[in-house]
Amino acid sequence: MKYQMKNKKWIIATLYVFMVYGTQAQKLIFNKEGTFKIVQFTDIHYQHGNRQSDTALLMINRVLDKEKPDVVIFTGDIVTGKPAKEGWDAVTKLVIDRKIPFAVTLGNHDHEQDATREELARFITAYPFNLNTPSVPGIPGVMNDAIPIYSSDNQLKEAALIYCFDSGAYSTVDGVKGYGWITSGQINWYKTQSLQHTIQNNFNPLPALSYFHIPLPEYRLAFNDEKNSRLGVRLEDECSPELNSGLFLAMREMRDVMGTFVGHDHVNDYIVNYHDIALAYGCFSGWKTTYTPKINGARVVVLSEGKRQFDTWLHLLDGTIRNKNTFP
Repeated sequence: MKYQMKNKKWIIATLYVFMVYGTQAQKLIFNKEGTFKIVQFTDIHYQHGNRQSDTALLMINRVLDKEKPDVVIFTGDIVTGKPAKEGWDAVTKLVIDRKIPFAVTLGNHDHEQDATREELARFITAYPFNLNTPSVPGIPGVMNDAIPIYSSDNQLKEAALIYCFDSGAYSTVDGVKGYGWITSGQINWYKTQSLQHTIQNNFNPLPALSYFHIPLPEYRLAFNDEKNSRLGVRLEDECSPELNSGLFLAMREMRDVMGTFVGHDHVNDYIVNYHDIALAYGCFSGWKTTYTPKINGARVVVLSEGKRQFDTWLHLLDGTIRNKNTFP
């Protein structure tokens, strides 16, 4: 009897969440002005109960209140302390309370606490307003997603895409050291998704952005070439994987992705134009629980409906707006 009562309470609570939040809350739509704002938080390294994390939460609250984004994307190494679930509850509460849809890509440290990547994906995708799916059958990693943004004039018409990739943690190939990469299986999935959306859009690639944690090897190549347009700082070498799995080439061939946005390297915040794709870092969003720049913040991106362009800037804890520019 106690089990039945508990089960009934769970069902009632689930129905309540659905009625309050609804499926419409999960649908991303360009506003009447034809713009759509994304805020990226990365490398928060939140540790539940550690007061050193309070400044990260303060920054998140300030940025959300000021920017009022249409969606938030967390790009890995978000919670790096036990218990992980309580940490994720605390961080996601800030967007859930504001009824802001959000997506997550995991980093190389998220699963090193008391939950596997699969367990993290299951409870993250159960949060209200989360846009991810736990997994794609047959595709490596978790929370790989192609999330559509719909037209302001026709909410059945897709106008842009956000790709989320699980960039893994560490090398899984014997004899190869270093960090993980987006696998050939994920790249084939991406190309299939991209082709399907292109066909549906009268054979025109949809403007798209891509979010993941570990930077591609092309980041280093692009920044080192001074003829490329660069903005922002590189204060440490890019910690990319040792092997190049070919995602950048696939994106260039499919012609939809305008920019990629990563984290991982805390004191890098640059954006560089490389073969007409913006390779960008977010802005370190954590505080003193790991190595830090002088001040934390977030990266903001604003898409323009019907155009292959976006505006972007860094919004820091103290309110400073830095490195504002338009791509391309």
